[in-house]
Amino acid sequence: MSSLAAARADNFYYPPEWEPNQGSLNKFHGQHALRERARKLDQGILIIRFEMPFNIWCGGCNSMIAKGVRFNAEKKQVGNYYSTKIWSFTMKSACCKQEIVIQTDPKNCEYVIISGAQKKTEDFDIEDAETFELPADEEKGKLADPFYRLEHQEEDLKKKKEAEPVIVRLQRQSDARHSDDYSLNKTLRAQLRGQKKRVAQEENASKKRGLGIRLLPATEQDSATAKSVKCPAKFERNRKDKRALINSESIFSGVSSYSISDKRKQELESKRRKICATSASNLLAGRVKPSSWSQSSTKQKGTMRR
Repeated sequence: MSSLAAARADNFYYPPEWEPNQGSLNKFHGQHALRERARKLDQGILIIRFEMPFNIWCGGCNSMIAKGVRFNAEKKQVGNYYSTKIWSFTMKSACCKQEIVIQTDPKNCEYVIISGAQKKTEDFDIEDAETFELPADEEKGKLADPFYRLEHQEEDLKKKKEAEPVIVRLQRQSDARHSDDYSLNKTLRAQLRGQKKRVAQEENASKKRGLGIRLLPATEQDSATAKSVKCPAKFERNRKDKRALINSESIFSGVSSYSISDKRKQELESKRRKICATSASNLLAGRVKPSSWSQSSTKQKGTMRR
């Protein structure tokens, strides 16, 4: 079925009732070879795909239609310039259905807007664009005069000397760009390989740290920012207290032989750990002497024995 549908779409399907003496398939079906595009062919109009040659302003909604936008346009001949035909293209804007008419101008080798739109004028600075200003039509006619050309010869030579470095630089860039395609391709591929290798290393390093995103390489600015960040005093104090509490804990986990209830024993043990942790923290901070810390711990042990 798919091959049959394709043959019908391409107009290559010959039905059983067709005979060779009936002519082509288009004649047999009573249709034009261009199908819907030729529905106005009796009026001299052919539907074509027209591409906007320059930027224009729509006459209906004043919106810009960019160069290269395509339309279904009605093409017809409206005149002749000597033996060259002048074609007219009529289309509708997609934004507001405004009818736009554009004609060819064989004399000036360009397109002319007849109605429905306005050409967008774009000015640019010649020096910024690094281009040359072409002479006007009047000046082109004067250059045909040998006396006028002789008068402006020195000025033209001066302009040529000024523009020669720019032309040489552009020529060198063009030659270097197209001189050796193999070397350029090799350099580009080497850069891409290095980039892929670096990205893979960064992803592996991030996975080792347990991160699901790729970290960028560290810079000097990141190091300076990290060094400038200081931990708050409360955080340091809590960290020292926790460390002292861990150091003061007993490494033995045996059951005590004293006849004290488990609940009371846990309370006394927690109080002892808090006192030992506070004393150890004060000792690390330099606020208490070692002798006083040992005396306080001895008193606490005597209390527990009682």
